[in-house]
Amino acid sequence: MKTLSNNGKRYSPEFKEQMFKLHQAGTSVYKLSSEYGIPTGTLYKWIKELKPVSIEDNQEISLKEYQAMQKRIRELEVENDILKKATAIFAKKQ
Repeated sequence: MKTLSNNGKRYSPEFKEQMFKLHQAGTSVYKLSSEYGIPTGTLYKWIKELKPVSIEDNQEISLKEYQAMQKRIRELEVENDILKKATAIFAKKQ
């Protein structure tokens, strides 16, 4: 399930999810680390990213999903600012 690159080991999102689920099922980080040869710090990072966070009464989202949404909001705000400026320029020309 893991793939290698020039930068070192890379793990697929499915593999990370599997490690998260094993941890949620009660397997310790140290056991996962020794069994799969993954540094404990890496496992803790994955767990933090994939752990659901409550956003409303019945809704949960992972930290990684939240960060992706925040990034997308920033991108949309920049696009919106560009469109506002372009609108002002075109309005002056008419």
